[in-house]
Amino acid sequence: MDLEYPSDLKYLDSHEYVRLEGEIATIGISAFAVDQLGDIVFLELPEIGDALTKGESFGSVESVKAVEDLYPAVSGTVIERNEAIVDAPEQLAEDPYGEGWLLKLRVNDPGEIDDAMSADEYRAQVEGE
Repeated sequence: MDLEYPSDLKYLDSHEYVRLEGEIATIGISAFAVDQLGDIVFLELPEIGDALTKGESFGSVESVKAVEDLYPAVSGTVIERNEAIVDAPEQLAEDPYGEGWLLKLRVNDPGEIDDAMSADEYRAQVEGE
């Protein structure tokens, strides 16, 4: 299966992605992570208003195979969470970069995203594994 890695996103080696639009960051997990996890059964996400810190787990994604912690590529405050995907986490597999986003944050320091990988760097890492 050919997995997509949209070039307008930045990626973490823990398989989260971030799309930065001004001071708003959309966070999700990559198609590679969804593919590796298999059937996703549960998502644990923070509440609106929660402050997230880059490098600190903000929740988890649980599949029939594993439970993985989730990490933000940038620090910020949760302004929106995708309740539709919380209610039906199996739908993550259908559109991880579109309807399958997890959180939207108001970013504290957009420069933090510079530490994340480009799509090409991420593809090289996951396809080289």
